[in-house]
Amino acid sequence: MNNIPMQKTIELMKNKDQLQEKVVQFIKNADLYMDNFEFVDMNQIKIYVHSENNVPDENVLNVKEQIMDQMRLVSTYKGVKVPSMLFDSTGTKKIAALASYIIEGLEKGRILIIDELDSSIHFKLTWAIVTLFNNELNTNAQMIFTVHDINLMDCKRLFRKEQIWFVHKDSESVYVYSLADFTAQQGIRDTTDIIEKYRKGILGALPDPELINSLLDLKGNNPESSKHAF
Repeated sequence: MNNIPMQKTIELMKNKDQLQEKVVQFIKNADLYMDNFEFVDMNQIKIYVHSENNVPDENVLNVKEQIMDQMRLVSTYKGVKVPSMLFDSTGTKKIAALASYIIEGLEKGRILIIDELDSSIHFKLTWAIVTLFNNELNTNAQMIFTVHDINLMDCKRLFRKEQIWFVHKDSESVYVYSLADFTAQQGIRDTTDIIEKYRKGILGALPDPELINSLLDLKGNNPESSKHAF
């Protein structure tokens, strides 16, 4: 879940208003196989009791309210209702957690900051979320986010050059710079295939992992490790 709390969505789901309806619609639009997403009353939550005298254990009754609220989030698939937090995929739960922030951000013109937006989410869904903010219909809200999905590095259909920033690390420091720092004289234009340039290392911010050394270490074939062994 990348530490995105579900509580925000729960609080909005408790309020039966227009914003709640928009949150539900957003989740349903993101997961096309879902019939409904709702926050149900406690009497709709069944707790299985193990004791012979049919009296719930004290620990069951003392479950924290926040956990019980999460259990009251219910997804419906083909008429079957299931607790979302138990049965939905990580991606669906992340969308449910994000939904309240996205809808409220767009509705109230806020700045939304998300780390690793693309983790656990299909790349087309990530693209769709980005276009909600990077759209002429949105005049007030802004989203600042980090991703590892280079498919979003698109200056032909999605972003302007000054909207894309890189983080480059080396042994000395960490550098943050804009794609707009690269000029047409350097071969970087609005029509340039940015993804291909990035893959070739021209734009920097490209990690160079040496994981093969781990395999060589395991097999005892790493000359560098042999030097330090004596």
